[in-house]
Amino acid sequence: QVQLVESGGGVAQAGGSLRLSCAASGRTFIGVVMGWFRQAPGKEREFVATINWSGSSTYYAESVKGRFTISRDNAKNTIYLQMTNLEPENPAVYSCAARKSAATPVLSIVTSQRNYWGPGTQVTLSS
Repeated sequence: QVQLVESGGGVAQAGGSLRLSCAASGRTFIGVVMGWFRQAPGKEREFVATINWSGSSTYYAESVKGRFTISRDNAKNTIYLQMTNLEPENPAVYSCAARKSAATPVLSIVTSQRNYWGPGTQVTLSS
């Protein structure tokens, strides 16, 4: 059974940082594109960042470019999202996703209906 388990969410200050992790298990993820999405209360889920298998290709939503960094450790089947300079618009449930097929275009994860999803981890800013 495929599982994606996020961790690292919590409470941070505006301008602060958090590092999210997503550990994948249950099958091989060789060649699989993975990514991060988020959903704030009352809003639709939106794309945050994606990364290809080798890590050589990454894409970001415009709103997080220069502040968030996606990376992966294939030996651990884990991807990360380093978030810095957190802004008031950033609190949300952050979920990771993985394409069900290998060798897909890196941006295909944004619109594909064939992704695995994790349950998400909550990111909150302290007032």
